[in-house]
Amino acid sequence: MKKRVLGLLLTAVMSLGLMVGCGPADTGEAPDASGDATTETTDSKPADGSGKRVAVAMPTQSSERWINDGNNMKEKLEALGYEVDLQYAEDDVQAQVSQIENMIAAGADCLVIAAVDSSALVNVEQQAKDAKIPIIAYDRLLMDTDAVSYYATFDNKGVGTAIGKYIVESKDLPAAQKEGKSYTIEFFMGSPDDNNAVMLYNGLMEELQQYLDDGTLVCKSGRTSFDDTCILRWSQETAQQNCENYLTGFYADEKLDICATAFDGFAYGCKAALEGAGYKVGEDWPLITGQDAELMATKNIIAGSQTMSIYKDTRLLADKCVTMVQAVLEGAEPEINDTEQYDNGKLVVPSYLCTPVAVDKDNYKEIIVDGGYYTEEQLAE
Repeated sequence: MKKRVLGLLLTAVMSLGLMVGCGPADTGEAPDASGDATTETTDSKPADGSGKRVAVAMPTQSSERWINDGNNMKEKLEALGYEVDLQYAEDDVQAQVSQIENMIAAGADCLVIAAVDSSALVNVEQQAKDAKIPIIAYDRLLMDTDAVSYYATFDNKGVGTAIGKYIVESKDLPAAQKEGKSYTIEFFMGSPDDNNAVMLYNGLMEELQQYLDDGTLVCKSGRTSFDDTCILRWSQETAQQNCENYLTGFYADEKLDICATAFDGFAYGCKAALEGAGYKVGEDWPLITGQDAELMATKNIIAGSQTMSIYKDTRLLADKCVTMVQAVLEGAEPEINDTEQYDNGKLVVPSYLCTPVAVDKDNYKEIIVDGGYYTEEQLAE
């Protein structure tokens, strides 16, 4: 009888823990950008919480965004009592494959994967499936596999839509269209091995294509397709080189009005290329877009050398992914809000999409500072 009562009590406690874990999470603290990517594992699992092991595979520490993602998730998972194995592959495909193989061998109970190149992970994902280890895709969709259970991300097409709408509104393209006025534009899109990059491009072009078709927007390089504008591994250096080539080859006698970039790192590369070509902020500086609202990008927005970025609160995304992990490990259904968009070639992956927000000089204080993401002191350093 005592054993039965104890069992009922334990069941009640576990159910209560699940209900709490799936509720709204506190996101009031600014992200930790310390860059600490050490892997922390112990021989014995913690006594508090679930005592299960969650392995988190991140692509690189070269971007502030991924450092914040990893740190936020690790902190929140450990607060629930999970043991966390966080590793970064530094954009090395084979390194990430080896890391995930080691995570499986070490006895991971759940895998969270932000892929360097998802096409290279199909075999190792099958190993995880064979070992009955659930996989949650983080930010980047895992393609061509039926081993993935869920996907936590921002609305990637919505990111492109927000960038496109910002360009349309900032340059008042409908008015320019009526007046026969035109603006020059060049495109710097994301990595071809990242499904998010394609979706961003599609959202962007839904907003801009009509203006390219009628000549309101003029791309003098002629490079407007995704294949012509994508940049492997989201390389800032390649973006800078491309921009330098465009400025030299097509804009010697006419100014470039818009750099439509898909990432803050690309915006930094364009900034360097423009400075090298003699452009000056406040005079002939073009509109430059970005994504992630990194600390440096936000400083550049304040200074006027980047026009806008897409704010993606990594604390919120980490919260949603953590609740997915907890639900999966407790045998429950996680919260999802999309069951249509993310077809990876094998299945439509149930997803939770966080909403991206465009930020610029006019609203960064309200959204970023007042929201506790960065402080005024950080932005003034």
